[in-house]
Amino acid sequence: MTEQDPWITWEESGAPRRARWRSESQAMPATLQPADDALPANAAFRLINEGTGLLWRGDFHNGRQLLQALGRRVDKPPRADGRAPAPARTEADPAARARDAFARHREAQARRAALLGRVLLEFEPDHTIALRRAPDVRAALGEAWGAPDGTPSIASLRELQGLIGAHEWRKKGVDVPALGGRIHPWFGVFSPLRGEYLGLIAQAPLPTLAPGAQSLAFDIGTGTGVIAALLAKRGVQQVVATDLDPRAIACATENVARLGFAKQVRVVAADMFPEGRAALVVCNPPWVPTPANAAIERAVYDPDSAMLRAFLAGLAAHLAPGGEGWLVMSDLAEHLGLRTREQMLAWIADAGLRVVARHDTRPTHPKAGDPSDPLFAARSREVTSLWRLGAA
Repeated sequence: MTEQDPWITWEESGAPRRARWRSESQAMPATLQPADDALPANAAFRLINEGTGLLWRGDFHNGRQLLQALGRRVDKPPRADGRAPAPARTEADPAARARDAFARHREAQARRAALLGRVLLEFEPDHTIALRRAPDVRAALGEAWGAPDGTPSIASLRELQGLIGAHEWRKKGVDVPALGGRIHPWFGVFSPLRGEYLGLIAQAPLPTLAPGAQSLAFDIGTGTGVIAALLAKRGVQQVVATDLDPRAIACATENVARLGFAKQVRVVAADMFPEGRAALVVCNPPWVPTPANAAIERAVYDPDSAMLRAFLAGLAAHLAPGGEGWLVMSDLAEHLGLRTREQMLAWIADAGLRVVARHDTRPTHPKAGDPSDPLFAARSREVTSLWRLGAA
């Protein structure tokens, strides 16, 4: 919590109340209404559609069931009202159709998150929940919010579920076969669940420099530190890993130490590149050039390809003679009509770079093979590539 965290106020049992509003993505509701087990799901659905936040005062597990019931209502196709359906988009340009499908998918995601995020919980000053059958969430909240400061808080039940999930991932870790170990992501730091790009980094040939050249690599936007650890495992003598997010810096520092690479990897706060030049500079920027709906999505969504273009523009100035920059990218944005291959190649050329080689692989995550996924047409053609770039 910071001093900038806003207060949410409401009236309950004839008395004014207030608490800290806790959310990195959810807007504070304009009005707040206490609700309990007596509230029917249809009435709750009407209220959240009107913008009302429901402060749950009933049994905790009944609150979870209400959230599930609301989710079914949000996802249900609208009932026919006798009017003719809106005509389907018929653009001849496949890229325009793909952009339209993606925009509708993101709009539906945002609407769903906003509506379901209006089922709220109050947390006591010690991070407990004073509801029947409520779990002990103090460890999860401590990791995300910091130590209790003596003030009550309000957050959505849906956000609490995310915090509990993040706590479990941090506790048990994510197995990374290419690393031969586990990475423990912190809340707010993107988890390396897609292993195909790590396989590319584990297998691509390291650049060969002149005899006596220092083995130094930069990992730009390190996140959990998984790429830095993988480079250290491959024998790179020194890795400088950068990030701007304090949580990512702490998370990466903990992970590389846990894996035994603390002497090889130094994690620093930097906007993109550290000072100096390296034999290898690696970056796995967000892949989709549109705004994020939530803070955690910033690892996936990069408005206007800002991080990608910044990496390419600054790479040549940070490469040692004969060194390489490794750009790890999915081409999903191309299949969604959001960026073209020609644009990326032009950015590479304009930055004074050339493509030394490219190594490709297919994603293996479940959505890539799920025809019911709204973006299946694009996902089924997705390729993840490691672009090896050198100075032109």
